[in-house]
Amino acid sequence: MVAFPPCKINLGLRIIRKRADGFHDIETCFYPLPFTDVLEIIPADKFQFSSSGINIPGKEEDNLCVKAYHILKAHHVIKPVHIHLHKIIPSGAGLGGGSADAAYTLRLLNTLFELQLTQKQLMDYASALGSDCAFFIQDEPKIGKGKGEILEECSLRLSGRYMVLMKPDIHVSTAEAYAGIVPDERGISIKKIIEQHDVYQWPSGLINGFETSVFEKYPLIKKCKEFLYEHGAAYASMSGSGSTVFGIFDTPPSWNEKTIPFPICWQGYLT
Repeated sequence: MVAFPPCKINLGLRIIRKRADGFHDIETCFYPLPFTDVLEIIPADKFQFSSSGINIPGKEEDNLCVKAYHILKAHHVIKPVHIHLHKIIPSGAGLGGGSADAAYTLRLLNTLFELQLTQKQLMDYASALGSDCAFFIQDEPKIGKGKGEILEECSLRLSGRYMVLMKPDIHVSTAEAYAGIVPDERGISIKKIIEQHDVYQWPSGLINGFETSVFEKYPLIKKCKEFLYEHGAAYASMSGSGSTVFGIFDTPPSWNEKTIPFPICWQGYLT
């Protein structure tokens, strides 16, 4: 069985407060994009994980796809499989690629072994793997609250808009990004901003709370955002804790891609 785990961007990201468990309460809008990895799971004589494409750092047992298999195996009768992940979505980019791979591993295993798990059950397993994993159990925009695992309906659709993802050659770890922020409970609800205001009004109020500290440490990421605005973006922002920056356009920007100072990792119309 083959699936194509998508990435996400964050439309706004409020870091509201630090929790007693050491995590932070946030509010954001998760929006899926058709920039995907490729995930294949087939029955095997013994469990095996392999990968290709972008190098995946860390030990195999720490990979979220492997953890997803073992969390289901601990609660259900499932046979060994061979999981192969072709990695296209970069890590340390604020795009949630690893979380998507984990969620889609759960989804594929549920189908392959006919476990008949409900969406709620899949989301519970996904939440145990990572704060934004649960979002990828469904394929539609959601408002994320709590650590990101509490999901609410969102009516926003960006169909027909043109999206550009740029990623400077910088890796920003989530821990590093959180170390530089100051939680703030004030501010207008992100859901209200994105559902009641046109995308051209977003720059004045739809803020990613990580940008201040990340831009200070990595000014190249800030320049990337400025570049997108200079070339006609209706809205541009860093996604998650970075380092990817996205721009939303009405039509493809008119630029010479050979002279663009920042790598484009994906671009295209949204459906």
